[in-house]
Amino acid sequence: MTLGKIGDYQLVKPLGSGGMGDVYFAVSPTADRVAIKVIKRHLIEAPTVRDRFATEVESLKLVYGSRVARLEDADAYADPAWLAVEYVPGVTLRQHVDARGPLSLPLVAMIGAMLADGLTKVHQVGLLHRDLKPQNIILGPEGPKLIDFGLAVLLEREDYLTEPGGFVGTPAYMSPEQVTGERDLTPAVDIYGLAATLVFALTGHGLYPPTNSWNLLLRISEPGDLPDLNGVPIDLAPLLGAMLAFDPSARPSLDAVRTRLLEVATATSGKRVADLRREVGDLTYEGDTELLIPPNLTDPQQDPEGETTSEETEPTPDPVPTKVDPELPTKTRADVTWLVDKMRRQYARRSTL
Repeated sequence: MTLGKIGDYQLVKPLGSGGMGDVYFAVSPTADRVAIKVIKRHLIEAPTVRDRFATEVESLKLVYGSRVARLEDADAYADPAWLAVEYVPGVTLRQHVDARGPLSLPLVAMIGAMLADGLTKVHQVGLLHRDLKPQNIILGPEGPKLIDFGLAVLLEREDYLTEPGGFVGTPAYMSPEQVTGERDLTPAVDIYGLAATLVFALTGHGLYPPTNSWNLLLRISEPGDLPDLNGVPIDLAPLLGAMLAFDPSARPSLDAVRTRLLEVATATSGKRVADLRREVGDLTYEGDTELLIPPNLTDPQQDPEGETTSEETEPTPDPVPTKVDPELPTKTRADVTWLVDKMRRQYARRSTL
């Protein structure tokens, strides 16, 4: 029993819902597991928005790397529009911290370095994530993976100010330039989001106290209202503070961020990068949450020759006895008269070449 089909995929189970649409666990005809996002109609009903979504999808095809959930398929002009990405088992960083508390300094530094590596590859193809937050990071068996990158461009500023739940990311992780409505964003927007995400992973709290969205947006847009870094270890406080600079041009590059995070991870743990990488997967991946293909999922049934005709449904006459070489073993004798009969009927329906 499934929830229907999107494209060639059978929808099996809802995974969640957000400002852009609903997400489902789905299975392809060849049993690939994917996560399908069905875009909300009101966000993409304008032809120009569909064209922009199609352009984003083409760009997503170029994104690569082990830190990014790869694009599997999409249809920007379907009703509703949708895209399918690699299914990554595990919980989100938000779910992990909410359930188990903040992570240790070496683990957070290593996770941050791995995410910086993934963001670098996203930026190399001309995309920005725009919506980096703990909810958009899956802690898989091989470490963290980014999801939902490159799509927040579909939402205009008016949407996240007036549409309930329609934020371009959770306000607590939005950069000042996003809040003020700047359109020409730079990679610095993702550096800010990465810092806000790492602060949460280290402390369990956001950059500002919980409040309503309007007040939070006003606080983020005020240069003198500095983010709360209480609880951040001294080893990372200077780096995260620089990544959260109000001026985008004052934030460090992703290369500099990754280098410093690796230095902190190895220095505070006394372990090699390779060992820390394995530890991230061992300590954060929750395998019991993995979704498997239901055993009763119906395989697609389709006659490759097309629809069955009345001629093909007629009873098949008894096969004509054929001569069999008595020297052949009995188990090798195959009755293929049914195949010959089917081929004759098929050719009889086709015009002469």
